Amino acid sequence: MRLSELKQGQKAILLSVDSETTDIIRLLEMGMVPGSEVTLLRRAPMGCPIEIAVCETELCLRNIDASLFHVKPFE
Repeated sequence: MRLSELKQGQKAILLSVDSETTDIIRLLEMGMVPGSEVTLLRRAPMGCPIEIAVCETELCLRNIDASLFHVKPFE
């Protein structure tokens, strides 16, 4: 499942990343590394961007960037 597919309030573990662009490397530096727990906090009214919590930090991501992260949701 992709990070962009999570529902509001849903938690997941980051598994992998599909890209290594400069933008994604910056997100990795900010704690979005495999094994980290993420929570989708909310979506903008039109669905993009999304706000997530990772490593006690809140980040806003475009759906295009969030779709590069593979996650495993908690049951």
